[in-house]
Amino acid sequence: MKLIILSDTHIKPGKSLLPLLSNDLKSIIKSSDLIIHAGDFDTLECYDELMTLGKIIAVHGDTDSPELMEFLPERRVIKIEGVRIGIIHKGQLTSENTDGLRYLAKEMNVDILIFGHFHHAIVEKSEVLLISPGSITIPGIAEPSVVELILIKNTVKGKIIRCAGNTCSYFEYEKK
Repeated sequence: MKLIILSDTHIKPGKSLLPLLSNDLKSIIKSSDLIIHAGDFDTLECYDELMTLGKIIAVHGDTDSPELMEFLPERRVIKIEGVRIGIIHKGQLTSENTDGLRYLAKEMNVDILIFGHFHHAIVEKSEVLLISPGSITIPGIAEPSVVELILIKNTVKGKIIRCAGNTCSYFEYEKK
């Protein structure tokens, strides 16, 4: 199963997500089996737009509208191809030391913890796989990015996809 992971899109009221995504990225998202968003859409309209590209599972972030905070959970756990995946927006205050995220993953009893909030891609493998996709729209000092995961029977392969202009490139990693 192919997953595309996003976070921190931060689309303000009256604005649109789709024109900000490259055609290449839209194609990558549409070809996925599932879109996972780790919060901070900001608006329900952004969530609705992303739903036009495919099936979505999401949590709310700390800047999401009250309607999204009511509609989406703060955290969730899903199981795909034998892999338990936790999704949360803000697992800790800083990205410099991921101990808190590893403890949170253990508390949630997951193999992979997907989180947002930091706006830059993070992939750290220890006893769990920690993944932050970064932000495709407001990356700060990082490059705009999303993460692709391929899950097949307890095996995880992935790519950090970085997008500039209308093209995307990637860095691969694998966890067996």
